[in-house]
Amino acid sequence: MTQELDLDSVIRQRIRALRQGKGWSLEALANRAELSVSTLSRIETGNRRIALDQLVPIAKSLGATLDELVAPADGKGVIIGPEPIAVPGMTMWKLSDDDAVNGVVVTKIRYDPQQQVVPTEDRVHPGKEWFTVLSGEVQLRLGERVFHVKAGQAAQFDTMTPHSIRALGGIAEVLSMMDSAGTRAHHHDGH
Repeated sequence: MTQELDLDSVIRQRIRALRQGKGWSLEALANRAELSVSTLSRIETGNRRIALDQLVPIAKSLGATLDELVAPADGKGVIIGPEPIAVPGMTMWKLSDDDAVNGVVVTKIRYDPQQQVVPTEDRVHPGKEWFTVLSGEVQLRLGERVFHVKAGQAAQFDTMTPHSIRALGGIAEVLSMMDSAGTRAHHHDGH
C-alpha cells in the first residue's frame, strides 16, 4: 500500500510540475482535460484519488504519455555498473540500459591499436551513430572517405554507409550513441 501511495504522490507531482512548466493555471489544464477546476485541484493536492478516465485526458493535455506519468520513481536504473565487453582490440562499456530514451544507447569504447584486428571489409547496418573522442585519435572510414577524429571532436553518420573505426597512434576512447538498430549490430559481433 505504501508503494501505491508513493506512486500516487509522484503522479500528482508530475501533473503539477508539467502544468506549471507550461505556465498554465489549474483552470487552463482543467479546460483542456475537460475536468472541473475543483476536481483537478483535489487530484493535485491528494484530496481525491486519480481515476484512469481522468488521468488519460490530463496526460494528453499535458503532451505526456500515460506511461510517463505513471512510471515508478523507484531509483532503479539511476546508477549503472557497466560490465566490460572485450573483443580483440576493443573494450565496450554499455552506459545506458535497454529501455534508454528513444532507444538510443550510450557506450564507452576503448580502442587499442596494438591488439586491434583490421576489418577485411567495412560494416553496413541499419541505424545512426554519433561519437565523440574522449582521448586519443581515431580513424573513421566512411565509404571511400577517411576522417581523423581527435579528442574533443565528434562525428555522426548513417550506418548504412560502409564504415569502420580504429585507433591511431595509441589507445583511444570514445563515447558513442547509437539508435537501437545500430546497437544491435554492434553488440552482436563487436564494432
